[in-house]
Amino acid sequence: MVDPIAAWHAEHVYFGRLLDLFEKEVDTFHRGGRPNYELMRDIVYYLREFADQSHHPREDTAFRILAARRPDLELEFGRLVQEHRVVANAGDALLEQLEAACADIVAPRAALEAAAAVYLTYYRSHIATEEREILPLAAELLTPAEWSAVAASVAAVNDPLFGDQPAERFRELRREISREAS
Repeated sequence: MVDPIAAWHAEHVYFGRLLDLFEKEVDTFHRGGRPNYELMRDIVYYLREFADQSHHPREDTAFRILAARRPDLELEFGRLVQEHRVVANAGDALLEQLEAACADIVAPRAALEAAAAVYLTYYRSHIATEEREILPLAAELLTPAEWSAVAASVAAVNDPLFGDQPAERFRELRREISREAS
């Protein structure tokens, strides 16, 4: 069995790399340049479709189990579940802005910049909290049977970007990630 803490952390690292790449494009936009909107859209699309549909539901299951074990932290776990919804909603709003930009629909730059800032801020803060507070607690408290329940809470899917068989849609994004890593 794969170490669930290592897997959780590895996904956070992947998401962080994507957020870094996204932020570089936002910086280009902020300086008045033309960022790669398609790349930005694919990053947010991936995070919405993979992280929000696979990673976050597993975390939500872990949070429920942890809250039952640590009722004193129930509000904290509830806040983290709520943050998943906030990140998803912010991602939807940002994706809408990016779809318009990809279609060359004229829109105020400030709207896209604000949507990107909200998304980046919430996502980074959320990951940092989980890394600092939740992963150590989960490593300490969750049993193998509970980790199995977490894994079983969402159907197993191939990661369409970082998995063994990446989706065609993410070909350019994978190249850009490889370029960044070198």
